[in-house]
Formats: sequence, C-alpha cells, structure tokens
Amino acid sequence: MQRNDALDQSHDEAIRRLLLRLLSVPLMTLFVAICSQIAIPTAPLGIPLTLQTLGVLLCAMTLGPRLGFASMALYLMVGVFGVGVFAEGEAGMAVLLGQSGGYLLGFLFCQPVAHMLIKRHDGSVRGWLALFGAGIVVHLVVFLFGVPWLHWVRIIDTHSEALSWSESIYYGFVVFIPGALIKSGIAAIIGAWMLPGVARRLW
Repeated sequence: MQRNDALDQSHDEAIRRLLLRLLSVPLMTLFVAICSQIAIPTAPLGIPLTLQTLGVLLCAMTLGPRLGFASMALYLMVGVFGVGVFAEGEAGMAVLLGQSGGYLLGFLFCQPVAHMLIKRHDGSVRGWLALFGAGIVVHLVVFLFGVPWLHWVRIIDTHSEALSWSESIYYGFVVFIPGALIKSGIAAIIGAWMLPGVARRLW
C-alpha cells in the first residue's frame, strides 16, 4: 500500500513538473515581449536600447537550454506572424530580415551558453559572479550575431547608408555595453535569489 502511495505521489509530481515546464515556455515569451516594449532608440541608426536582453537572459538562466530555445523560437514565430512583440511594438518578417534581425537570432543561440556557465556538474547553481559572467557572455553571443548582420544588411539595403566595420561595431555594440553590464548585474541578483528553487522544478 505504501509503495502504491509512493508511486502515485511520484506520478503526480511528474505531471506537475511537466505542466510547469510547458507553461514556462509561453510565459517567458510573454515576459520578453513586455521587456521589448521598454525601448529607447539610439542615434543615428535607430536600434533601440531595451530591456529585451534582460528578459532573454532570465529566460536562458531559468528555463535551461531546450526550454529557453523553445521560448525564444516561439517569440520569433509570434513576431514574424504579425504580433507586435519586437522592440517598439514592431512585427513581421521585415524586422527579422532588417538591421536588428541578427540580434533576434542571437536570442536563440545564447540559451544553451548561459545554462552551461551557471550549472555545476551536480546540477546545482553557481554563485553570483558566475551568473554575472553568464550575463556578459549571453550579451556577447547576441552581439556576435547582431553586429555582422547589421553590417551586411546596411550594405545590401540600397535605401540605407552602408556602414564600415568600425561604425557597425561602435553603433551596434559599443554603445550598448553600459546597458549590457547593468542588465547582467540585475539578472545575476534575480538569479541568485530564485534559481536554486527554479532549478529543482525546471531543469
């Protein structure tokens, strides 16, 4: 009888965990979409400074590589199909193919990187410094996709002025460094508080 009760409890716990994992994907998609609406365009290119990467970073930290990737894939899919979830309420394939498209693709591929940096071999979460470092690396991955994409789109698009590599790096990366440091610090503080509990339920 006790064995049956234990099996029932284990089954119920597995169901609850599965539901939580399934719900976490669209919830983090929604969170990133909300963060994307807090946007300040930067001169002269108009690429906005947003809280978007804070949401992406928290997604990467909390959901793990597979669920994080799924959440960001859902975010891109929803935006491409016309829901205004991108920065400043924009939507559509034109955004993904435009000068900011590389950054958006970077949201996908930074997800496993963060998890690799913050998770110990025993499954526990590393300390505050590792979380902050993961935030920096996640931003670097996003910029690694975003800056070359920006450079080539500005060359290909005949309606835009082409940028040199130095201009692309400055306006597509350097001007965002202070914000990236601040957002990495905020994510590290939030992560140090919530990740130990989240890791047991989602990872």
